[in-house]
Amino acid sequence: MKMNKFPDTCPLCGGTKKEGKTTFTADLGFGVVVVREVPATVCSQCGADWIGDAIAEKLEKIVENARRKHHLVEVTTLSV
Repeated sequence: MKMNKFPDTCPLCGGTKKEGKTTFTADLGFGVVVVREVPATVCSQCGADWIGDAIAEKLEKIVENARRKHHLVEVTTLSV
């Protein structure tokens, strides 16, 4: 796999990637989970986002907890 020579450049549009926040959603089939204020790297031009591994692990736990509760809709804010 070829590594990107310019890690601060968006591979989709060539815009600049910066630290920011995004909203993560997961469709559980019976309901949906929405997590706001998720730390991510976000392209300032096209809005594409990338979530780091540690944050992704926290999101997985939130989704699993929502799946156990079997709520139709769950909206939360990520506390880091």
